[in-house]
Amino acid sequence: MREWKVAGGLLADERGLLLVANTRRNGSIDWTTPGGVVDAGESAIEALGREVTEETGLLVPDWERLCWTVSVEFIEMEMTLDVEVHLARSFSGSLIIDDPDGIVTAAEFVDRERMTDRLVGASPWVAEPLHDWMAGSWGEIRHYDYAAHGSRPSELRAERRDR
Repeated sequence: MREWKVAGGLLADERGLLLVANTRRNGSIDWTTPGGVVDAGESAIEALGREVTEETGLLVPDWERLCWTVSVEFIEMEMTLDVEVHLARSFSGSLIIDDPDGIVTAAEFVDRERMTDRLVGASPWVAEPLHDWMAGSWGEIRHYDYAAHGSRPSELRAERRDR
């Protein structure tokens, strides 16, 4: 069973919430919060700071709090994904896209209406928490749990298990 741990960051200001465009191997593009894989020996916060800077050029000196977690079990692919999403207390710098992995190809701050457009076709474990957050942020940590069926990313069907 392969296990992936990922951290995502909520960076928001008067322009909206920052989303990044991820270009996948098959050429498709999906929009998510900035962030990425937590490497061995790294905490989620350390990885998050590194990934946000690599992907966007922005610096986050302090993370306010953990907002939600996501667990996805990819049944046929024998893989799990655990995600932590943290809210930035503040950030600085200029938005510069220079992802060393070549995955993030664009970034923009989006309001609630444009969020809906950006998340069309997104995985439910990305879209549902973001839609919930944009509808009104919350104080407690929420958890989202999914089972995904299918043997290839393009075929995945996800069901939420924690309702």
